[in-house]
Amino acid sequence: MDDHQFRRLLDHLGLSWTGYRKVRKGVKKRVSRHMQALNCSNMAGYLHKIDKSKEARDECERLMTVSISRFFRDKKLWDLLLDEMLPGLIEQHPEKIMVWSAGCACGEEAYSLNILWDALESSDARSPVLDITATDMNPITLKRARDGIYPVSSLKEVPEEMRARYFHPEEVGKNYRIKESLKKGLHWRVHNLLSGTLESPFQIILMRNNLLTYYHDAIKRAALKNVLCCLGSGGFLIIGSHERLPFEVSELHDYGSLSYIFQKRESAGSSTFSASG
Repeated sequence: MDDHQFRRLLDHLGLSWTGYRKVRKGVKKRVSRHMQALNCSNMAGYLHKIDKSKEARDECERLMTVSISRFFRDKKLWDLLLDEMLPGLIEQHPEKIMVWSAGCACGEEAYSLNILWDALESSDARSPVLDITATDMNPITLKRARDGIYPVSSLKEVPEEMRARYFHPEEVGKNYRIKESLKKGLHWRVHNLLSGTLESPFQIILMRNNLLTYYHDAIKRAALKNVLCCLGSGGFLIIGSHERLPFEVSELHDYGSLSYIFQKRESAGSSTFSASG
């Protein structure tokens, strides 16, 4: 598959050429194998097939997903969560704190949050319940998340003391298994950010390095509106450190020194968007 064919597929699916620049080669190989399995000799035939078959379309979209993550990716964010954001939310929500890890891939982000929470609970017995909904459109990566087994490369930012406390080395190979107690309060769910909202108002929504990286602006706008409907008043939206919102959103304001953390205004109503470039 050459770049012209791949760009044609991306445009058809509303995906960004720039977003795939670092992962293009691997995604092309996956899609090429799918084309062969469907007996499609060219891109025109493949696009026709995925338009006519929901099963083929779903598989194509699954193959386009990129699951690159690791524990405690972006240390500045996790330090701010531990030192400031989570303690503040504990004061405001003494019963339960709801979190949505949107586009959770293999679950490193959700488990990282539970590790932080365990540290906070150890220092404050009054901590509320932490309820995490972790979603992804790829059921294969969700199964890996449920299993909780990771290569050592995913743990490179986990301090040795923390690694010894929360991970168990597997007997074979260089993999580590997450401590079973960290699966408490975690709900794994297949969900496409473009398909609609979830039920609960969340105090934190982590939407890092997925929607805003890989989709065209028109799709980002519609999906972002769905996401913000799920964010509770005073809650936090966290995007990737190299991402930016494609539109200004009147109900959000910048939070702290990190440009990719936003807080929903206390009096926020429905979302209002305006073009920002």
